Amino acid sequence: MSGTASKFDYDLFVIGGGSGGVRAGRVAAEGGAKVALAEEFRMGGTCVIRGCVPKKLMVFASHYGPAAEDAAKYGWRGNAAGEFDWGQFQPMLHAELDRLEAIYQRNLGNSGADIFNARAVVKDAHTVALSTGESFTAKHILVATGGRPFLPDAPGAHEFGITSNEIFNLETFPKRILIVGGGYIATEFACIFNGLGSHVAQWYRGAQILRGFDGEVRGFLAEHISASGVDLHVGLEVERMERREDGIWVKGTDGREEMFDQVMFATGRVPNTDGLGLEEAGVTLGRGGAVQVDAYSQTSVPSIYAVGDVTNRITLTPVAIREAMAFVETVFNGNPTSPDHENVASAVFTQPEYGTVGMSEEDARDAEKIDVYAAAFRPMQSSFIGSDERVLFKLIVSQATQKVLGVHIVGPGAGEMIQLAAVAVKMGATKADFDRTVAVHPTMSEEIVLMKTPVRKD
Repeated sequence: MSGTASKFDYDLFVIGGGSGGVRAGRVAAEGGAKVALAEEFRMGGTCVIRGCVPKKLMVFASHYGPAAEDAAKYGWRGNAAGEFDWGQFQPMLHAELDRLEAIYQRNLGNSGADIFNARAVVKDAHTVALSTGESFTAKHILVATGGRPFLPDAPGAHEFGITSNEIFNLETFPKRILIVGGGYIATEFACIFNGLGSHVAQWYRGAQILRGFDGEVRGFLAEHISASGVDLHVGLEVERMERREDGIWVKGTDGREEMFDQVMFATGRVPNTDGLGLEEAGVTLGRGGAVQVDAYSQTSVPSIYAVGDVTNRITLTPVAIREAMAFVETVFNGNPTSPDHENVASAVFTQPEYGTVGMSEEDARDAEKIDVYAAAFRPMQSSFIGSDERVLFKLIVSQATQKVLGVHIVGPGAGEMIQLAAVAVKMGATKADFDRTVAVHPTMSEEIVLMKTPVRKD
């Protein structure tokens, strides 16, 4: 890797200190490039500071109350969970986020990169200006500013509503909370607060939650989430909101009126490109402000690249990291590398969890003739205590090649299981490969290799 050209201050200037930006900056610097990174808020980005990590810790916390109830049914006495103590949990949560942020800061600094705790904007193809008044030139600029929550324009929404950015900083735990939205963030938080003991309502304007995921799974999860106690309504939006003496008054588009302690909007996210100077510098932006890039994450300005949620390709942290690594390979290691976006596994941390990799039944059916294998049943742990909780295992298989095109798992630990299933799908495993794999008994997951007859042929 060559040193800095004399006419530039840096080989690489990264805007954004999230997972993608930090990874690109650190690896490039470790390889010998002169690197700077600017972050206006906190190092770690959405995932570490206000996304995946704190959310997953709340997911863990939300499991213990229901688990205590199940423990009593299994014969345990004197082990009731009691009431969730937000005052104890929240400081522990923020201490963990501080620890992770420090690791990001330390690892990047140890690589030799310069770190600026300031807002950065693009002035031209090779110049970045900071809120401190400083300006620097760079041979390459990498935009990794992520995304931000979108708030609708319903009267009162901006004054009284919160988003996932604020949910971890609430001073008091909400006994009554409305979650507005039907995507995975909304649905996860509805399950989290339900598990923590809140009265939870979830309103979504669409016909079914989790748009974009497998249709059968969407219905299965909606049924279970409602049965668990979430007051779920589809085809319903917030008409207006007001602050009243005993909370936030919300009127729905169907005429209903309810009071809540908090109203959280999870109505989508948009790329964080406002005011960055990208369009003025010649960078093409697409729908919602997403930075348009080619297969190598290069924008319409050859010296400017972008990775992660700001490009609105696949908005997942591991994908941003892969894109960052491909960027370094391409630009600094002389090895043109396109990030692989095929068969990316993901998990939705609802209760029960949903893990998925590959195609939904609907998308696969549109592409070719398929066989659908599915099994829904009560697992041993639930059936023993008379619980109605069921799990779902589903395989989408090509009739022509017998390759497994998609795997969908709903149940405890689905996020863990789908990671392993993703390896098989990525390798091009066939249904015969699954069939000749010996089951691990007694487990839920053995069902994935025991389904012999299609339930549908399309």
